[in-house]
Amino acid sequence: MKRLFFLTIALVSTIAFSQENDDFAKRLKAINNKTIVFYNTDGVDFSKQAFSNEFSEKGLKKLYRKYDIKDSDAKTKDETLRHNNIYITKTENVAENINQISSYYFIENKNKTITVIWFGYYNALDKAFERKYVNRIVNDQIPKEVFEPMIIESIDFAGRKIELGNSCYWTNINTVQCPYYGEMNWSVHKTLESAKNAIHNQFTVTKSKKGGKVLSEEEVDVLFEGTETKAKKVVYDFTGVKSVLAGMSGGKTLTIYYVACNVRDNYVSCCMSFWNNDTLTENGLTPLLEKVMQLKK
Repeated sequence: MKRLFFLTIALVSTIAFSQENDDFAKRLKAINNKTIVFYNTDGVDFSKQAFSNEFSEKGLKKLYRKYDIKDSDAKTKDETLRHNNIYITKTENVAENINQISSYYFIENKNKTITVIWFGYYNALDKAFERKYVNRIVNDQIPKEVFEPMIIESIDFAGRKIELGNSCYWTNINTVQCPYYGEMNWSVHKTLESAKNAIHNQFTVTKSKKGGKVLSEEEVDVLFEGTETKAKKVVYDFTGVKSVLAGMSGGKTLTIYYVACNVRDNYVSCCMSFWNNDTLTENGLTPLLEKVMQLKK
């Protein structure tokens, strides 16, 4: 589940998953900020955080408050998982025909304390996906090579190393901001349908947010990571609107490009944006956006 400028983030056996060969590591990215680990793949954001609370009614209640989980929220045990756990899922309608799903796994770890694994995405609940990654995380099956350093010098963009220098920073997993040079977020998917759905959901949710209005919307021809494709170009107006993000940038309009296409044997969904007062090249894009996309004349 992605955000753009509105930031607000069936198991059979462990052996079966270790035998599964879907090249998941090529799509998965992670960042460890020492207190919490963030992950993204296939358009889904998820995280892991360990706590010192005992896995008991008292310890769980303290964490329920932290995650805004109410007494009325259904709490069950996922019997397919090998570790003791409490499972909670919450659904919220955030735009027309789009529901935001949050799933929480409160797991008793080897220290008899609690590890919380959270998943956030749109529309259909995907229990098989959640269980797959809960087991990979709990059983330390996440490869070290999927982790990006907190301090950015370069990024792995869907299998290609891109040098950025030290002026850019992460605002979320797979979300890079370079002041006055643009911002982009992306996810690597197994199918084109998944990438297109991610773009559609992000556009729809962004469009439904209060704080700005759409000035224009069109399809444009682009070259994205060497592939000729179409991008949805949307210009949002923030004139006269008290927006925190608009105030921070000093900009009045925000231009966003939404792309979903094949990239190096996988599929990428990507949203790229810049403010009207950002630095533009002679080709009409900011330096960050030009690292991955060119406009076709």
